[in-house]
Amino acid sequence: MVELNSHWLRSFTVLCEEGHFTRAAERLNMTQPGMSQHIAKLEQQLGRSLIERDTPGFVLTDAGEKTLAMARARWREEREFLDSLEDEGEDRGVISVACSGSFAMLLYPSLIAWMAEAPEISSRLTAAPEESIVSGVLAGTYDVGIVGDVPRHPRLTSEHLGAEPLDLILPLEWEGRPLEFEDLQALGLVQHPDGALYADAVLGANFASEYRGTESLRVRSFVNQISQIPAPVAQGLAYSILPRSGVLAFPQREKLSIASLPQSSVLQLHVITLKRKTRSPRVEKLARLIREEVGKLTF
Repeated sequence: MVELNSHWLRSFTVLCEEGHFTRAAERLNMTQPGMSQHIAKLEQQLGRSLIERDTPGFVLTDAGEKTLAMARARWREEREFLDSLEDEGEDRGVISVACSGSFAMLLYPSLIAWMAEAPEISSRLTAAPEESIVSGVLAGTYDVGIVGDVPRHPRLTSEHLGAEPLDLILPLEWEGRPLEFEDLQALGLVQHPDGALYADAVLGANFASEYRGTESLRVRSFVNQISQIPAPVAQGLAYSILPRSGVLAFPQREKLSIASLPQSSVLQLHVITLKRKTRSPRVEKLARLIREEVGKLTF
């Protein structure tokens, strides 16, 4: 009888959620060769190919689809089992939350403060795209997810947290100056994975006659580390567009200015959990902490 290795199965699940070997390896603090080795060993253990490599990524085989469904069911059952054993106090056990990279930077100090006050609390914070957040909550990998769009799934419940502004950030010397689209083109954009979405929302609403999509923008730099996006802006080299949480979490935010635009743009934040009759006290406390952080999304 085959006893599946839980570490290899976990690697496979994260790989499916991320859709990319490098991102999955980074999420698990592994090397890419180590991730590939886990998948190969799991395939060898099952005697089946689980993925078919494709350009630029991969697709799941039938066996891969079945393995992923089984793995998600296992993590969900394990989470529910552990929840049933743990003390009902709000300051005991493990809490797991997934959100955007910018909101993770804002939330993590509150989780650290909670752990300092409650030695029996452990926290797991994951920055992930929305699709991965939803699938992770459904799988039981995360207790709580923070997303923009309300997922239409019968096993999920959602609560509207509030609006998070999308900020067009500029070098400090631009504070109070009138802003034209040609000024932005002269500066150049710090692009990032969500940059196109944010640019369509902010630039499309405020510079409709000039904006022709992100492909027409002058890009000065690209970076996928949320904490590094404002750095060139703070040095006067470019502009960018970020959720307010990413701006507030930047250590040198006093070197940034936020453009005053006629049309504001926001993300509507929601917290999602598995639909249950009651939520554990620690998940309720986590939800309260998240609401408090959303309330800070103003200067």
